[in-house]
Amino acid sequence: MNSEINIISLSSEPHLAGPNAVLAITMRSELNAISGAVDWLMAMIQECHCVPGQERDVEIALREALANAVLHGNHQDAEKKIQISCRIQCGGEVSIIVRDEGKGFDPAKVPDPTAIDNIESEHGRGIYLMRALMDEIRFEQGGTELHMRKSGSHSNRDRR
Repeated sequence: MNSEINIISLSSEPHLAGPNAVLAITMRSELNAISGAVDWLMAMIQECHCVPGQERDVEIALREALANAVLHGNHQDAEKKIQISCRIQCGGEVSIIVRDEGKGFDPAKVPDPTAIDNIESEHGRGIYLMRALMDEIRFEQGGTELHMRKSGSHSNRDRR
């Protein structure tokens, strides 16, 4: 892989219930950097058993988030970086923040891909998938920062 993944920090948060880890990665805005970042983070998430049986949901949402950051946020500009912060609460939940260096966007203006007029549209499916797979997603900093959370204690699908 010709794109680097830099590990910024790895620490524990003993003041929170149970063992915890805070991980941070900076990656280049290249599509071929996504798999390395996702594979590394998913190995840590699986090791901690924070979302047992729901790891695939987190992986798909994370891949979508990073693809959106590379393609739509940073427009595949390899000089721009994507920052990924991940807080893992072993046996509890995982929270992920993805930041790009783009101009941002208004998530309310992304068309609903399930609406009949948008069925053939190529936009909005990633956000739709992230919402379906994670317990919570929200955009901050004008759309340049995505916050996602998945709890291991229940499934998003169980609450519908």
